[in-house]
Amino acid sequence: MLQTVNGSKAGLRRRDFIAGAGAAAFSFLLVGPSAVRGTAVNSRIRAGIVGVGQRGTMIAGMLAAHGGYELAAVADYFEPVARAAGERFGVPEARRFSGLSASEKLVASGVDAVFLETPPYCFPEHVEAAVKAGHHVYIAKPLGCDVPGCLKISEMAKRATASKQVFLVDFQTRTDPFFIEGVQRVRDGAIGPIAMLSSEYNDESFSDPPRTATIESRLQQLIWVNDEALGGSYLVNAGIHAIDVALWIAGQMPVSAMGASRIGRADPHGDSHDVYSITYEFADGLILNHRGEHLKNRFEFRSDCFAQGRDGYLETGYTTRVRILGNRAGWRGGDVVELYPNGAIRNIDAFHKCVTDGVCDNPTVEPSVNATLATILGREAARRRTKLTLDELIRENRRLEVDLTGLKA
Repeated sequence: MLQTVNGSKAGLRRRDFIAGAGAAAFSFLLVGPSAVRGTAVNSRIRAGIVGVGQRGTMIAGMLAAHGGYELAAVADYFEPVARAAGERFGVPEARRFSGLSASEKLVASGVDAVFLETPPYCFPEHVEAAVKAGHHVYIAKPLGCDVPGCLKISEMAKRATASKQVFLVDFQTRTDPFFIEGVQRVRDGAIGPIAMLSSEYNDESFSDPPRTATIESRLQQLIWVNDEALGGSYLVNAGIHAIDVALWIAGQMPVSAMGASRIGRADPHGDSHDVYSITYEFADGLILNHRGEHLKNRFEFRSDCFAQGRDGYLETGYTTRVRILGNRAGWRGGDVVELYPNGAIRNIDAFHKCVTDGVCDNPTVEPSVNATLATILGREAARRRTKLTLDELIRENRRLEVDLTGLKA
C-alpha cells in the first residue's frame, strides 16, 4: 500500500517545502550521460520509490540531484500519482506501478534499493519483501503503527545486516552537526548528571474529512495521520521527532509511561488523539516530560528538547538552535538551518556511500525502532490514562488492523 508522506513545517514550513519551490529546486536536476561526482552512469544505484506523493517526490528530486542514483521505478497506490512522478523523472511507463500490488511489482523490477515513503502501516510488509529480495532499504519514520510492525522491522533489519544490505532510517535531527556535538558534549558531562528531559512537538492538524466506503480517501494528503492504524497517530508520526532526540540524549529506553491525551481538532473523523501530555520514566530515575498539540490555532511549529542537568542545560530546536548554558561553562552551538531538506540530503548521501562502500552496520535502525516503540508506549498510556510499562506493551503485542476491502489490486 502506498501514498504520500510525513509532513510538517520547519522554518520554511516542511509541507510547503515539499509542495513548492524547494522540491522544484531538486526535481529537474536529472543526471546527464556523464559522471556526477565521478560516478559513471552504469554504476549508479538503481532506485525505486514506493510512495511518490509529496515527500516521495521530494526524495526523487534529491536522488536525481545527487547523481549517484538512477530512478528506475516508481510505485503509488494512485495511478495518476505514479504516472505524474514517472513523467517528471523520466521513468519508463512499464516501471510506473499502481494499486495494492504496486510495491510488490517494484521490488521485482530489478532495482538495487527501495525507498519507502508511504503511510507507516505499509512498512513492515514492504520492508520484508524488499529485504528478502536482496535490496537495500531507505525508509521514512515512524517504522510502524504497532508493536508487531516494529518487531518485524527489527527482525528484517537484522537480516539485512547479516546479508550485507544497507538499511537506513531517515531521521533528520541525527544528521545535524550541532545536534551531534551537543548530545556528545552532554554525554561527556558538560551539564553534569541529567535530572530531567523535556520535549515538545507543536503543529497544525491535517485534513480529516468524513470517511467513505473504503479507506482509499484516507491514503492521501496526510489524512492518514488522523488514523492510528494507518499512520500511528499524531504522536507516533510527528511527536516522534522530539521524543527521538530525548532518547538520543538519554541513551536508553523508558521503562514506563503515564499521561493523558484527547482529541481537540474540529470535526474529527479519524481516531488519533491530537493533544498529549506524557511522562516517561527510565530505570535510573530519569524523567522525560513530553507535550504536544496539533490544532489549527496559529501556534508556531516547534520540535524542541531540553536536557536539564545539575550544572547546566542543553537546548535543541528543529527550527531554531542548539546550545549549552552552564554554571561553569557553556557552548555557543549554532543555528539549525533547513533541517527538513538538509537532513534528507545528508541521509541520501550517507546511504549512497554505505551501498557503494559495502558498509552494512546499519546504526540508524535500533534507535529508530526504539523511538517508534516509545511513542507507541506513550500513545497507549495516554489514551488509557494509566501507567503502562514497556514490558507490558511488548507482551500485549497488539496489532492494529487495516481494512483493505474494496481497494484496487
